[in-house]
Amino acid sequence: MKIAHVITRMIIGGAQENTLFTVQGLREYESYQDVDLITGPTTGPEGNLIEYRGLKEGRDYILVPELVRNIHPFKDAAAFFKLWKIFRKKKYDIVHTHSSKAGILGRLAAWAAGVKIIVHTIHGQPFHEYQSSLLNAVYVFLEKLAAKVSTKIVTVCRVMEEKSLEKGIGKKGLFVTIYSGMDLDSFLNASREREKMREKLGIRPDEIVIGKIARLFHLKGHDFLFEAVSRIDKENSRIRVLLIGDGILKEHLEKKAEELGIRDALIFAGLVMPDDIPLYISAMDILVHVSLREGLARALPQAMAAGVPVVSFDVDGAREVVENGENGYLVEACDVPMLAQAISTLIRDAEFRKRFGQYGRLKVDPIFRKEFMVRKINDLYMELMENGTRSR
Repeated sequence: MKIAHVITRMIIGGAQENTLFTVQGLREYESYQDVDLITGPTTGPEGNLIEYRGLKEGRDYILVPELVRNIHPFKDAAAFFKLWKIFRKKKYDIVHTHSSKAGILGRLAAWAAGVKIIVHTIHGQPFHEYQSSLLNAVYVFLEKLAAKVSTKIVTVCRVMEEKSLEKGIGKKGLFVTIYSGMDLDSFLNASREREKMREKLGIRPDEIVIGKIARLFHLKGHDFLFEAVSRIDKENSRIRVLLIGDGILKEHLEKKAEELGIRDALIFAGLVMPDDIPLYISAMDILVHVSLREGLARALPQAMAAGVPVVSFDVDGAREVVENGENGYLVEACDVPMLAQAISTLIRDAEFRKRFGQYGRLKVDPIFRKEFMVRKINDLYMELMENGTRSR
């Protein structure tokens, strides 16, 4: 079989790691003649996964320069035409798309090129309550159109299917959930590096570290975390806040921390490479996830695998891994008092943290292993090839 995976850009992020793990994992199977990665240019402050992994254009991936993230009518038309030409030339058995822009253009181009099996993965919905109703209407229309030419839609959590069906995108039976895989062993063994990593970061043995992994960007919820910490800090001076990620809001967040009187508690780690994430998680006592929109944040199963309890806003797929009061706490989005209370509970009780962490490990293994994910995707492809028909 010949397979193509299409994604808009290969920044250092969850969807991109998922895609690369899938492509590289499927290349190990004898069933496939070609497993190609097709991507647009990688720009922005989020890092470049292609450069980090040492991938070479032509050998490891195919570049479509016009496949950009932002809406750009002329480039979008050119990207559609180039993808169509590639699909016609390569004669893929399956085209599998990722991310909103590549998902729409890629699926429609594959359909126009006569590809028989078209699969799309929803890593996070492009429509949400924090953007204009007009833009949401455009995305919903385009997703409905693309769903009509999709053989199967993979979701990284069940709630993505629910949100699609609520908007009339696709129908029951079109969707299947396959959780986003990772190198789980590196997180399961992360605690071995805890003392060394905390010393490197200048964290004292008696300090409690609250960690957050997210770009310093809109809708990632850093302000909520800062406000919650400012309430807790009045009671507990042992708190440190470890922020992993970079982005356009760093200056704003530094100013916000100064205003709240918590600047000295913060550690801005900046952009951290994927292989180093387990080391930074090992330094944490609690991981807090307060993004306002997400598919299923990989930081949650990563922290659980490392034995770190989590506190998360109850959004999107969080409740599929966080069992409230068992391996962490779920808090209503934007509720700062409840967020502060949940964090405070874990700060005060080391036994709670230990028990939550132990249960968290059992929750994520093996369903978040990259090998498990690749096997599930391979099984899906085999089923679709055997059926040989497009469901609509």
